[in-house]
Amino acid sequence: MQPILSIRNLGKTYASGFQALKGVDLDIDRGEIFALLGPNGAGKTTLISIVCGIVTASGGSVSVDGHDIARDYRAARAMIGLVPQELSTDAFETVWATLRFSRGLFGKAPDPAHLEKVLRDLSLWDKKDSKIMTLSGGMKRRVLIAKALAHEPRLLFLDEPTAGVDVELRHDMWQMVRALREGGTTIILTTHYIEEAEEMADRIGVINRGELVVVEDKATLMRKLGKKQLTLQLQEPLAAIPPEFAGLPLELAEEGRALVYTFDVQAEETGIAALLRRLGEHGIDFRDLHSSESSLEEIFVNLVRNGAQEARA
Repeated sequence: MQPILSIRNLGKTYASGFQALKGVDLDIDRGEIFALLGPNGAGKTTLISIVCGIVTASGGSVSVDGHDIARDYRAARAMIGLVPQELSTDAFETVWATLRFSRGLFGKAPDPAHLEKVLRDLSLWDKKDSKIMTLSGGMKRRVLIAKALAHEPRLLFLDEPTAGVDVELRHDMWQMVRALREGGTTIILTTHYIEEAEEMADRIGVINRGELVVVEDKATLMRKLGKKQLTLQLQEPLAAIPPEFAGLPLELAEEGRALVYTFDVQAEETGIAALLRRLGEHGIDFRDLHSSESSLEEIFVNLVRNGAQEARA
């Protein structure tokens, strides 16, 4: 099946000489939720802005459902909805008026039933006659999402959609995003809240210094790049790891009261059984143990840190 979004060798260099994107290649499958992670200035918003026609690329190509964004820009943009980072709305308009106007901008026939459904799904129906300037910040962000959905896009960009909103609204938005995906909308999400990507995304891309560092299924990424650790709470604290255990991925923690063993979850032999046997042979007893797995946040931080170190080298 043809991807809904296809990006090839995309680059952007500004007049100052700053290279915001460097040869980005990316395919987005229909009906998926794709999370794009990266530190500030990594190129996330530039990438989205090029696809949406706000910024002009310096090189490469982008097509949306087979429509080139430069040659066939009307058809391409009609398929895209964008929820920007900034809260920029028509302050003196009512919620209903701004939705009707947004739909009309794309040449769509009036459809009050669709607009009503969007507002009800976003818990905005009782605010439809309110001026946007009277709404709270969280409600204004919901209006931005409603505007992006007014023309029934197939591809929805959410650029930091939950920045500055409370936890309850964030969870409401997660539910709404899942419902949109079930309705056939493809969603690309940029976020600083890594638990958001971990909770919702099917695939994850990490961008750093204008380059895609990795694009992978979430589960595969965490399996490939994640670590598992076994923590042993010791009966008696150790001043140092005995020399007999040199070469093993062992660390002392909690001021010598715990041993931490790091192992590869994909390896055929984790080495745990042999480790426990050797500890017993050397009279090192433990009173408790537990295992933990890397979070997506730890994987992300390591990817970005390693990329920065390589760039400096």
